[in-house]
Amino acid sequence: MSSSSKPWVLYGVLGASLFTNVYMSLRSDNATELSIPSTTAVAEVPLNERLDVPELAPAHDPVEEPVALSDDWHTLRVKVSHSLARTFQNSGIDEPDELNAVYSRLFMWDINMNSDLQAGDIVEVVYRDGSDGFPDIAAARFHSKKYAKIFSAYKWLSPDDRYSSYWSVDGTEVPFRLKNSPIQDYEQITALLRDGRGHEGMDFKTPVGTQTVSPKAGTVVRTNWNTSYNGKCLEIQFSDGVLAKWLHMEEVTVKAGQKISAGTVVGKTGNTGRSTAPHLHYQLNKGKRVLDPIKYHDTNRRSLESEYMPSFLAEIAPFQRIMDEQGGIAGL
Repeated sequence: MSSSSKPWVLYGVLGASLFTNVYMSLRSDNATELSIPSTTAVAEVPLNERLDVPELAPAHDPVEEPVALSDDWHTLRVKVSHSLARTFQNSGIDEPDELNAVYSRLFMWDINMNSDLQAGDIVEVVYRDGSDGFPDIAAARFHSKKYAKIFSAYKWLSPDDRYSSYWSVDGTEVPFRLKNSPIQDYEQITALLRDGRGHEGMDFKTPVGTQTVSPKAGTVVRTNWNTSYNGKCLEIQFSDGVLAKWLHMEEVTVKAGQKISAGTVVGKTGNTGRSTAPHLHYQLNKGKRVLDPIKYHDTNRRSLESEYMPSFLAEIAPFQRIMDEQGGIAGL
């Protein structure tokens, strides 16, 4: 290469160096523009706004404090050793016969407390003294060996009802209800034909003055006979020949010979005659034969609406807990 070409070589080297510096400078400027904002800038934005998600719940919910029952509640857990009445009598509690009567009444729809009992069955009950002289049972369970099942009954007032009823833990009502019943508003059915007491009618516990109707069309046969025993009363012959009787009334609003249609108001319930508490005695006869209202009318069994179940379970929880703690039994 001649000496005259040497300046061009030098110019070439200098040009390449200049190009390299300009390229690296431009690349550095672009990198600055794409850099991630500093952590200080991010911290200035609230976390929940930046992520647009709700805050996370604590890892563990706070422990709920157990609801304590007041001192007027009593609990009993005992194994069946003989009859149910004898079992209560041997338990050492006050007024065992009254508790036996009320407890038996709860489960008479599913269990025959005379023939279905077996030694080793378990009785559980939470109760307090009632204003009517009988125990007020809030919760009860019966562990049946025969049926290999735990029957439960919890007293609860459904928003749809006027009076409390008893419900099993799954929300099924314990007592059945008559279809086309002579009375709609009542507290409890306290006697059945098949409850082993030889009673000839169905007794509805209800306040004095509760309205009652005729379930079927018929003719009023007579009113207010043998009042010392029956109190104010009436008798209606239905169109199918069945004779229906209403006893212990406060008021009768129909007259003998009057023809009535189904649903006609026939009077108000009371506590007259040989009666120990306000109730309606409803009895059915065909000739000399006493009919069972349950078979004659048929029945249905209600279930709580699903929307009521959380409230129901929350309110019965203290009673479940005290029975579980007393006997160490899980389940119903």
